[in-house]
Amino acid sequence: MSPTITLRGAVKFSLKKLIAAGEMSTSTYTGPGELLMAPAFLGDITTLRLTGSEQQPWMVGKDAYMASTQGVVKEYKNQGFSKAMFSGEGLFVYRMGGTGILWVSSFGAIVRKDLQENEKYIIDNGHLIAWNCKYVMERVASGGIISGISSGEGLVCKFTGPGTVFLQTRNPAAFAVWMGAAGSQG
Repeated sequence: MSPTITLRGAVKFSLKKLIAAGEMSTSTYTGPGELLMAPAFLGDITTLRLTGSEQQPWMVGKDAYMASTQGVVKEYKNQGFSKAMFSGEGLFVYRMGGTGILWVSSFGAIVRKDLQENEKYIIDNGHLIAWNCKYVMERVASGGIISGISSGEGLVCKFTGPGTVFLQTRNPAAFAVWMGAAGSQG
């Protein structure tokens, strides 16, 4: 960080943030100069330019939000019980608006998928980063219950365009399970 940049911290408590396990503290960097950022996980960073004229607001998973410029408005949005349970993003996600630049980060690489009108795209749970189109939860399985369990198939997020979806190539929950299993083997 350049010595011309100043850092100011703030703590903002709310019951919604407490329930959502959201960030209670924020850091604000001001001034001219260079500020270097790194994602919390081993992964990528990408930017979204918000113009304030988006037809659909950007939704961002709470673990994917990294930083934003001053004109960007960040608020918690309840995405409903079924999406909270099965999308991998939890009960609350960030709803982003305003004008400015938004930085999001991932676990693994970031893939951008631009959807045309009525185009559909399916993303497995735990891979969502940011999206500005509608989605529904859908059960996907080929075969019976045993086949679904053994193949890891189940509920997925089915997006419908127009809009854009950013996804991450790795699933943090699946990685944690793998690490636990690898660690227990010695």
